[in-house]
Amino acid sequence: MITSKQRAYLRRLANDLPAIMQIGKGGLSENLIKTFSDALEAKELIKLHVLENSGEVPKEIIRELAEALGAEPVAVVGRKIVLYRESEKHPTIELPRA
Repeated sequence: MITSKQRAYLRRLANDLPAIMQIGKGGLSENLIKTFSDALEAKELIKLHVLENSGEVPKEIIRELAEALGAEPVAVVGRKIVLYRESEKHPTIELPRA
C-alpha cells in the first residue's frame, strides 16, 4: 500500500507519460492483462486509455487491473488510468519515504 505522498509523487511522474495502450470494446482479456503485467515489470509506472466505445467505467477498470496485476492504482483522470507496481528484477522508481 502506498501513501498519499507517494501517490502524489507518482502522479507527478505520470504527467509526461504517454498512454502506452488502450482498452477498447473487447474489454479486459487474459492476453491484455499479461501485456499490462509485462509493461509494469519493464516500466513500473504505466498510463492506459479507456476508449469511449469500451462501455467500461475507468474507475472500475483500475480496480480490476490493480487486483489482477498486484499493482497500486495511482490515478484516474477522465478516461486515462495510471498504475504502479515495483519491478521485481530492475526497480528504477524510488518512492519518497512514508
